[in-house]
Amino acid sequence: MSDFVLYIGTAFALIFVIEGLLYALFPEGIKKMFAVALQLSPAHFRLFGAVMVVTGLCLIGLMSLFAGG
Repeated sequence: MSDFVLYIGTAFALIFVIEGLLYALFPEGIKKMFAVALQLSPAHFRLFGAVMVVTGLCLIGLMSLFAGG
């Protein structure tokens, strides 16, 4: 298995771990967050998604900078 596939698989596994921890530790908070999310317009979701993508890409860039890549 190539390193890239291993990294992507690990990243997805970590997403599941983090989300699972949030649901397990804060179930009522997650329910409230979903209730608020249902009130938001699709434009707000798109903006939030775009901000998350840009933030993630910036973090990847910073990590590769500090890792000497």
